[in-house]
Amino acid sequence: MKKQIWISTLLYTTSILSILGVLYTLLGSKISPIGISFLIIMLSVGFGYTLSGYILSKKIKIDESLLHLTKEILHELNIPISTIQANTMLLKRTLKKNEKALVRLGRIDDSSKRLERLYMELIYSIKKEIHTIAKEQVALELLIKERVDILKDQNRNSFVLEIEPFDIYVDKIGFEKMLDNILVNAMKYSDKKSTITIRLSDNILSIEDRGIGMDEVELITIYERYYQTDHHVSGEGIGLALVKAYCDDEKIRINISSQKGVGTMIGLNLSNVRNAN
Repeated sequence: MKKQIWISTLLYTTSILSILGVLYTLLGSKISPIGISFLIIMLSVGFGYTLSGYILSKKIKIDESLLHLTKEILHELNIPISTIQANTMLLKRTLKKNEKALVRLGRIDDSSKRLERLYMELIYSIKKEIHTIAKEQVALELLIKERVDILKDQNRNSFVLEIEPFDIYVDKIGFEKMLDNILVNAMKYSDKKSTITIRLSDNILSIEDRGIGMDEVELITIYERYYQTDHHVSGEGIGLALVKAYCDDEKIRINISSQKGVGTMIGLNLSNVRNAN
């Protein structure tokens, strides 16, 4: 890398000296200032293009190789996921009377669905790095119910939904990931018997839990990557950092209010993503 920097510096210095030399030579001639300026611009573009090509060529090749490798790995991952799900379905039909076996198969099936979800999110993240993800109209009420039904399978917190019909125009998978992060955090930092309330009113989607809560100091640092309010709870602590990043991209205003020992309420202002049609 240091060698590349020195070579790039040399090329840049040479280009500047060449341009200055041409300028000095032509100042004494009868060429108009416009002509001199045009020549300098052309030389600058030529040297700039050459310099940029040299610096970025290796990086572009590495990025292309990594992208190709990632696509191959994702393709290979999809095969065992599909195989697990297909065989689980067949075994359920043949083991209808074996309750213990059905319970175990249910766990395998749930895990494979979770793995499939992670697989889809990985594809989404890669596509997002390459190009802009298309937005679509989403019925928020149905989406929330779908995500809550999945989380209910964990046999933890109960949910209260107070949601009015509401359509949004967003990157759907990204919105689901953002919402899942908030709901999982609400469950993670709450007692299993407590209730999580989800409300949608006046363009504000709020998620309220009765968990451990946060004090003012914790609220200041809550969006920092890898921050966790409770180090005894497992996790990487990147949930709310991703939530904030998504909300900033979609121009969704986020507000968090919390009190230690009482709980936390996260409000999402969806005015800018509401589909009025």
